[in-house]
Formats: sequence, C-alpha cells, structure tokens
Amino acid sequence: MTSAPATTPTDAAPGPGLTRLDLPDGVSTPRAVVLVLHGGTQVSTAPVAGRSASWRRAAALQRAVTPALHDQGVATWLLRYRVRGWNGGGDSVPDARWALGQVREAHGEVPVVLLGHSMGARTAVHVADAPHVAGVVGLAPWWDPASDPVRTLAGRHLRAAHGRTDKITSARMTRRYVAAAEPVADSAAFTDMGRVGHYLLRRVERWNAYARDSVLEVLEAARV
Repeated sequence: MTSAPATTPTDAAPGPGLTRLDLPDGVSTPRAVVLVLHGGTQVSTAPVAGRSASWRRAAALQRAVTPALHDQGVATWLLRYRVRGWNGGGDSVPDARWALGQVREAHGEVPVVLLGHSMGARTAVHVADAPHVAGVVGLAPWWDPASDPVRTLAGRHLRAAHGRTDKITSARMTRRYVAAAEPVADSAAFTDMGRVGHYLLRRVERWNAYARDSVLEVLEAARV
C-alpha cells in the first residue's frame, strides 16, 4: 500500500485532508476508489485532530478493508474534515465534495463508492449526486428521512447496516431512510447487525467484512 504524505491530522489543520492508500507502485489507475467518511458530532467547530476517535475508527476501518480491495484493483482514500460538527447545515459536505474533486483530478472518471460511518454516512448521501459516484455504504448511519435527501441516490446503489442497541443513531430511522430510497436508487438494502452499539467496537471483524463486501457488491451492481 502507498499513502499520500501528511495523512495524520494535527490540532492546527487549516483545511480538509486525505489519507490515500493507493494501489501498489506500478499500478497508476485503480478500477475504483472508496472514499471513507468518518463520523462527527451534532455541533462543534473544533478541528479534527489526531486524537479524534471518529477519525481513528475510520482510519482503522480503512486499513482493515484495503488489502482485499487492493486485490480487486480498488484504492481507498480517507477524508478528514475541517471541523468535527455537522452544525446544522453539513459543514462536512463541502469537504466531501472537495475530496471527490481530488479523486477526479488524480484518476479521472473512475467510479467512487462512499463508505461512511454515522455523520460520514449522512455526508455521503448529501454528495452522492456527484459524477461517478456508484453508491453509498452506511455504517450505523445518522440519517433522517424527513431531512436527508434520497434524490441524490438516483442511479446509485445504497447499502446500510445498523445495530439494534445503538443509542446514538437510530436503526429504525435507517430502515425508514432505506425504504424511502428504494423507489429512487437502483438498489437499496438494509442489514441488521444484531445487538451492537454505535461505535463499531463490538464485532469489529463483522463490521469490517460488511464494509468490504458491500463496497464490492455496489461495484458489481454498478457493473464496474
């Protein structure tokens, strides 16, 4: 695996950043790119620093799924937002659009799968209408079918997994969002992860396997 420089956030990070785990040297253009979007909090203008638990969880997820995805010709990039909070209007959304622009600049029109945890999954559905996005994979998503868009999923594929004992975000709301997306998306599916909570700390291997397999399922459904 090869990574871009300056991948660890600092307390003074002025803008968004990327951890790029590109294909091994000698393979310049991947079949697709997975853009990993970490979680956050409702309200906070604090920068995402190296101690951020949300960013660290996403980085661990990225490292876990990358070897198998590299075997399939898929690169993984992890976005670090400027600030930790959603802040009422999705402060992470322009950062995600910036990251998608960076993918296009580096690799042209390769398909992208958005892999988001919690607020990252919310961010994902707000930017899923960007060109070349094949679909969204949400882990314990923070979705509200009353306010988060489904129109952005037109022509895309949606996969979501949620634990029944999540006290931070709602598995019931995730089911409702997936149901709302079904008439719009090319495909949409929900997976019950059982009696697990929000932070991907129990049944870690199952979460990792779900993320990996769902990304490949989306790419197969999109005929990539």
